[in-house]
Amino acid sequence: MLRSFFIYLSKANWARRLVMGMSLAWRMASRFIAGEKLEDAIQVIKTLNANGINATLDHLGENTLSAENAKSATKDILAALDALQQSGVRANVSVKLTQLGLAVDPKICEENLAEIVGRAASYNNFVRVDMEDAQVTQITLDIMRAMRRRGFENVGIVIQAYLYRSAEDISQLVQDCYSVRLCKGAYKEPASVAFPKKKDVDANYDKLAAMLMDAAKKQGCPVTSDDGRFPPMPGLATHDDQRINFAKEYARKLELPQRSIEFQMLNGIRRDLQEQLARDGYPVRVYVPYGTEWYPYYMRRLAERPANVWFFISNFFRG
Repeated sequence: MLRSFFIYLSKANWARRLVMGMSLAWRMASRFIAGEKLEDAIQVIKTLNANGINATLDHLGENTLSAENAKSATKDILAALDALQQSGVRANVSVKLTQLGLAVDPKICEENLAEIVGRAASYNNFVRVDMEDAQVTQITLDIMRAMRRRGFENVGIVIQAYLYRSAEDISQLVQDCYSVRLCKGAYKEPASVAFPKKKDVDANYDKLAAMLMDAAKKQGCPVTSDDGRFPPMPGLATHDDQRINFAKEYARKLELPQRSIEFQMLNGIRRDLQEQLARDGYPVRVYVPYGTEWYPYYMRRLAERPANVWFFISNFFRG
């Protein structure tokens, strides 16, 4: 119930205005968000790198409703790529297609993405296309694949384990060694398209992780690059100890090198686990969001973690 409520709030404009007007809300959100400025995020990435952890930089924003705003978001992401190159940090970027104008015109979105992927390619860097709600899953995959047709190899995708369709999507993606970030999924979806029960999502996550690792072994797909920019094909995005232990054990059975899989986590969550996995020799990548459009992202983080919800509510009514 609480999860559904906070996902609803993530899209409610009245709640956005209310919460973003509270200084307390930003203080709480800053646990997960590097800051509102690009330089704030670069400093967070430098700290992660110093602990042996790679990063993915995300300029927050989604559901852009004009071509002008989509172009502005594109310029911000290009600036982020420039900053990564200039600073020399071990990081790539992640983008949401609705931020790049998907709802305005898919052709505009594709051109904006191509400009970003092209800039990244000029720096020998990588772009992760994030996945959003199930209504845009297919077109997100289509536009991501269009980058390959344009000759770009430096692009990958996110697949959500709670969707029924994900096994078929992965079976197609692994044929071409696409880098896949596998997550559980953070949007409210109907039972017609997604597993409603956590235990079924967990079981499917393990199944999909095994599919990715099997394909990486069979096809000899690239491992995490030495500069930390390019991830391997299996990017396992989870903070769940059981999912991580399953992946580690399955990789050992396959005799996969540690660099053939990468554990991916969110900024501000399970820092102890992030650092322990890195010490154990596994590639670890942390998703580092920044920018002024932090509200939807923060609401989804609250929806995922009940302890954060109660902390937020108690402080909200305290003023």
